[in-house]
Amino acid sequence: MSLRCGIVGLPNVGKSTLFNAITAKQAEAANYPFCTIEPNVGTVLVPDERMQLIADVVKTPTLVPATLEIVDIAGLVRGASKGEGLGNQFLSHIREVDAIVHVVRCFDDSNIIHVEGKIDPADDIATIDTELMLADLDSMERRIEKLRKNARKEKDLLLQVELAERIITGLSEGVPARAIIQSPEEKELARQFFLLTSKPILYAANVGEADLPDGNAYTGRVAEIAAESGSMMLIISAKSEADIAELPEEERPEFLESLGLDMSGLDRVIKTAYDLLGLQTYFTAGEKEVHAWTIRKGAAAPEAAGAIHSDFEKGFIRAEVMSYRDLIELGSEQKVKEAGKLRSEGRDYIVRDGDVIVFRFNV
Repeated sequence: MSLRCGIVGLPNVGKSTLFNAITAKQAEAANYPFCTIEPNVGTVLVPDERMQLIADVVKTPTLVPATLEIVDIAGLVRGASKGEGLGNQFLSHIREVDAIVHVVRCFDDSNIIHVEGKIDPADDIATIDTELMLADLDSMERRIEKLRKNARKEKDLLLQVELAERIITGLSEGVPARAIIQSPEEKELARQFFLLTSKPILYAANVGEADLPDGNAYTGRVAEIAAESGSMMLIISAKSEADIAELPEEERPEFLESLGLDMSGLDRVIKTAYDLLGLQTYFTAGEKEVHAWTIRKGAAAPEAAGAIHSDFEKGFIRAEVMSYRDLIELGSEQKVKEAGKLRSEGRDYIVRDGDVIVFRFNV
């Protein structure tokens, strides 16, 4: 699976600057609302230093990292769900992402216009949350009558109707869908609703360089809101990320260290997004390539095999598994086998982060 994140926020909070920096794509960034007219989409490689270590052992020059797709949409404003600003068309661009990265302005700069006329992270977050809930409410209200009608003929739709009605009630009371949808069964039922407020949120508190790495009073408020809502947050400087992106690769670590950081904003966004979504990585490795595969934590071996191809999952026989640490420390698959650390696992095996796997299957 390829992770897909949508970047949202009010105009002029640093969304497009951050997008440009972490994707090295030049989306327009300007000091006026709605400079992003169409959604910008960038695909970045997920960095994982384990891949090169594995490649050195299996003697392949080819690395195939996992990928992250980032969608940057136009700044939303109060009333966007009803067509204000550039309107509801942009909300549709993030209905199919896995997570939302909400960029929140946490810096003072009189030269950069704030669409609401003041810097107030809590108010900014509430504005975006409200617009997403109103968009979901409109979507569900248009859907519910058809669901009720179909449920008269198809009784198995009754659970879906009951959930839809609870979601509508909650949204009407200002409760996002993620707080209403609880069980795995409900999450599966709600998947086809494509609800904006069902998606996990990562708040990116955008600060000036001087406030790295610890933040300021504004970021403290964002952290409180994230904790209250069960979301995650990180402190980032879009401007500093833009500066980092312009540096030669070999100069970046020293610049990061000067900012009190040990990894770039992209790396931190990816790590936090993986934690937020409960994802992990396993590898396949051979002379042809080392390939990183993204799966959910708790996935059993057949599901992990399905990340490569559905036939692998359907015809799953067994998984031959070793830890990447054992492979690196012992120096070859043969030596791992001789040490008794190459395991043959069945359908119930829960894949671990960093496993190196060969799947045996028959279709």
